[in-house]
Formats: sequence, structure tokens, C-alpha cells
Amino acid sequence: MSLRFVGIDPETNGGNCPTVWIDEGTGDFIFQGTEVSEGGMLAEIATMSPIPSYEKVVRLPARMRDILREASS
Repeated sequence: MSLRFVGIDPETNGGNCPTVWIDEGTGDFIFQGTEVSEGGMLAEIATMSPIPSYEKVVRLPARMRDILREASS
């Protein structure tokens, strides 16, 4: 597996997350971000898409919109 770094939140504190990667073998998107743990938000998400124990919901800020567009092109 080879990952291609696409971008990091330009306002990140200390060069950490959130970041966007592409799996070069599959083209899959890989997101590193803050895990969503707020119960109400998770419950609302689960009404449309149940969240299995092996998945996490992460938040990426809106300011990363251009980085996500670049990843999808």
C-alpha cells in the first residue's frame, strides 16, 4: 500500500491533523481528523447510516474544501 499525502488543514496547530490522503493502489480517500463523539450528532448520523463498531466518524473543517476537491480529481 502506498499513500499519497494530499493536504493538511492550513490552520492546523503543530502540523497535526486533519489531513487527507489517497491510497494509490485503490484510489480510496483516507481522512485523519477529530473523532466525532457527541451523542446527538452520532445518533442523527446513525438514523441514515448505522455506524458499526469498526468505523469512526471524523470531522474535517470546511476550510479544507479545496484540499478535498484536489483529492477527488
